Amino acid sequence: MTDDIDIDHLAGWIGRQETAQDMVTPGLLRRFRATFGNLLSADDGHAPLGLHWCLSPPAVASDELGPDGHPVRGGFLPPVPYPNRMWAGGAVSFHAPLSAGDCVQRDSRICAVTPRQGRSGPLVFVSVEHRHSVAGQLCISERHDIVYRPAGPPPPAPGPCSAMQGAFVADPVMLFRYSAMTFNGHRIHYDHPYVTGTEGYAGLVVHGPLQATLLMHTAAKALASRAIHVEYRGLAPLIAGQAARIRQQDDRLWLEKSDGQTSFEARASRLTSPQDHP
Repeated sequence: MTDDIDIDHLAGWIGRQETAQDMVTPGLLRRFRATFGNLLSADDGHAPLGLHWCLSPPAVASDELGPDGHPVRGGFLPPVPYPNRMWAGGAVSFHAPLSAGDCVQRDSRICAVTPRQGRSGPLVFVSVEHRHSVAGQLCISERHDIVYRPAGPPPPAPGPCSAMQGAFVADPVMLFRYSAMTFNGHRIHYDHPYVTGTEGYAGLVVHGPLQATLLMHTAAKALASRAIHVEYRGLAPLIAGQAARIRQQDDRLWLEKSDGQTSFEARASRLTSPQDHP
């Protein structure tokens, strides 16, 4: 399955911890709201759901980045030798809101390193737990799943597209703005020659957390609450300029692309107490 990977060595990263702090600034709030516009739920005076992914991004020197724009492996995250890395999915619970001026502490821990055999070949999943708190109060808890895969054949191109009324379309400017807010150097989101020529995608790839943010806000509207728990995962690449519609049935939400594929899906529920889903 992953014969070329020393899983026992990578498992030595399990339990590794990291702490970071960042401030929710009025400028970040303005930029986040400007980027998403009316795709967000109503402004209730607090930071929008998903803004925490813009806080405390790794500030790695340019000469410590790999050819894909990600930090070179082997720091906080284990040094998985596969070249391609993606945000696979995760789960997040919003216990209390963030607000402008909050100093947010993020405590992170590697909780699992798991080899799997995917349809396209071997994969390694790394799961990280994060707890975001303000002055000792837990505000957000989450699990973030990262998948590493070997270089391989390019993903299949999107199928024939049909016109979609009321669809969401992420253009290259939106992707660039989101990369800037999250200090994300991954070239698949802004470097068209790289993403098409080296990684084989049909175009610039829409960020996983950007799609998750859309579904979280849809869930918050439907549940009439921002104290929610959301489990989400990416299923297929969404390409910049490709239309997608947000769908919902009961607790399931998904982004349906114009070619009929689902790019991202989530399940959401309301938290009944601050201790739910720690």
